Amino acid sequence: MKVYWIAQAKQDRADIVDYIGVENPRAALKMDDLFSEAADKLAKFPNLGRMGKILGTRELILHESYRLIYEVDESTDTVWVLSLVHTAQLWPPMK
Repeated sequence: MKVYWIAQAKQDRADIVDYIGVENPRAALKMDDLFSEAADKLAKFPNLGRMGKILGTRELILHESYRLIYEVDESTDTVWVLSLVHTAQLWPPMK
């Protein structure tokens, strides 16, 4: 499967890496590598994560602090990464 990060997920990723990078640039690069490795795994095993809290989504816990929210589109052979969320954040967000 192909894996695509929507704009919001790309921004989430950049924000996380930037935040960590202020205190520890090496850890920020390591976390970014972890995000890339997760996307590579999802390309091979799209149902790896558990069913998501939002209908039609799945969630993969990448690290004790981060979960990746995604959906699988079998018809286009695509995994859409929708968001990266800190595990301490309320998910899904309240409306």
